[in-house]
Amino acid sequence: MGETKKRETLASRLGFLFLSAGCAIGLGNVWRFPYITGKYGGGAFVLLYLVFLVIFGLPIMVMEFSVGRASRKSIAKAFTELEPEGKKWHWYSYLAVAGNYLLMMFYTTVAGWMLAYCFYTLTGQLQGLDSAGVTAFFNNGLLANPGKLLFWMFLVIIVGFSICAIGLQNGVEKATKFMMSGLFVILIVLVIRSLTLPGAKEGLSFFLKPNFKNMVSDGLGETIYAAMGQSFFTLSLGIGSMLIFGSYIEKNNSLTGESINIMLLDTAVAIMSGLIIFPAAASYNVDAGAGPGLIFITLPNIFNSMAGGRLWGSLFFIFMSFAALTTIVAVFENIVAFGMELFGLSRKKSVLINIVAVTILSIPCALGFNLLSGFTPLGAGTNVLDLEDFIVSNNLLPLGSLIFVLFCTLKAGWGWDNFIQEADTGNGIKFPKNKFIKFYVKYIIPLIIIGIFIYGYLEKFVLK
Repeated sequence: MGETKKRETLASRLGFLFLSAGCAIGLGNVWRFPYITGKYGGGAFVLLYLVFLVIFGLPIMVMEFSVGRASRKSIAKAFTELEPEGKKWHWYSYLAVAGNYLLMMFYTTVAGWMLAYCFYTLTGQLQGLDSAGVTAFFNNGLLANPGKLLFWMFLVIIVGFSICAIGLQNGVEKATKFMMSGLFVILIVLVIRSLTLPGAKEGLSFFLKPNFKNMVSDGLGETIYAAMGQSFFTLSLGIGSMLIFGSYIEKNNSLTGESINIMLLDTAVAIMSGLIIFPAAASYNVDAGAGPGLIFITLPNIFNSMAGGRLWGSLFFIFMSFAALTTIVAVFENIVAFGMELFGLSRKKSVLINIVAVTILSIPCALGFNLLSGFTPLGAGTNVLDLEDFIVSNNLLPLGSLIFVLFCTLKAGWGWDNFIQEADTGNGIKFPKNKFIKFYVKYIIPLIIIGIFIYGYLEKFVLK
């Protein structure tokens, strides 16, 4: 009991909502969601995505928060605290801890790209470049330069851990509130600007109007899998990244209601990102399904063609940097907590040790685009980032989510009754408890997760 009393807590409910949403809101919303929506036909994909978000992502999020709030621990100790005596659920904790480090091993590099582009647009270094110039700037001026990539990566690490070092309330919570507030203000300004561009209506129609013919022509099975996968991965579920924020809150509000609020914030950012990108792409007659290069090559070209483009480009990449840094700070908070819980370190000592550890672990990804570009672990055209992303996204996230579902529904785990009691404690929307929902959560969701896991391997190694 003494350790529980000493545990840090968040100062406000808003802090919990912004921190959790900040963890979920990242490059997946702003970078992956628009281009995958463009690839799979626009509005029909968005509709599918929203359905899967509710019936699939929501229950798993409630479970992760419940385990965190009931245990008052990070993923490093949560299963140990709640599992029946003699059971081995805590073995997964080691993989989950590794998953948080693995995620940061490549996310710090990609977040560094955002900070770099923020600086380059603010200082006008992209102005006046044509399409070939912007492409060369990204590929040759940034990716091929190990010194630049390492600098921006290290800056991300220093900024993120410095915020964590200040403390939970004064550092992590306050910084996230500031960045999330700024993120939404900039989003609204950019949405208004994009919707007022000439020809924006066509892009808006493509994004929001369901076109099921396009969905079928793109391959119905592949589209459904993509929508299901996006709804699953966007919430960062399965490695305990969300769990810790449940451990920092009181029992005043039900966790289903809180999870819905976080999902709404997460979805709002994804939808608003689409409202920026698709009207702008239609206005300047470019392909919104261009892939990852959409953010770093296509959009800078649009900003260069736009009146006041330097201002709008700067605002966009400030927004992107906030989206990336909220995730960085949230996961770094997990990593700092691991050191505090597993080894009894002070917050600042855990920060110092992890600055060194995460920097060393992140170097291979940054070098994977230049000095280590000959290393193609998943076949031609792949690199270190692809390998690390594959381990996290295709393995640890789905398998970890399966562990959470089984732990919260099986008698050999924490069990359904304990889960429901914790999830429903407090004011707000309660988790449905009828027999159909219990059957669905206990049996159908695990089958869906296993299906996603298997299809991910087929898509990566067989179907291509």
